[in-house]
Amino acid sequence: MNDLGELTKFAMRYAEAWCSRNPESVAALFAENGSLSVNDGPPAVGRAAIAQIARGFMRDFPDVIVTFDKLERQSNATAFHWTLTGTNTGPGGTGKRVRISGYELWKIDNGLIAESKGYFDSTEYERQLREGVD
Repeated sequence: MNDLGELTKFAMRYAEAWCSRNPESVAALFAENGSLSVNDGPPAVGRAAIAQIARGFMRDFPDVIVTFDKLERQSNATAFHWTLTGTNTGPGGTGKRVRISGYELWKIDNGLIAESKGYFDSTEYERQLREGVD
């Protein structure tokens, strides 16, 4: 997937999958043995493990919206920039609204994500969980 137009369509589908409330839709965009890590944490490997990560965010933020902000080509990856907006009303949630931006460094293989390393400001995220975005 070297064409920027194809990659942009894929990025839009990825953001839509996060908004679908169906964690398997997110996982389906990864290679069968693909991986997803968040803020240098241990990688979730395989579609079932990736679906678990997505399920956690979808549970914690039942109204989650992930927007596709932009793509940046890098020498060995593509940076998918996103913004997550939602209200933390899942089990044990704070009820606070969150708006956090971040990015994922993707390695694409055969039209699917082989590896994604995601990053966002965890300190700001924790603050918003406590105090809200406003």
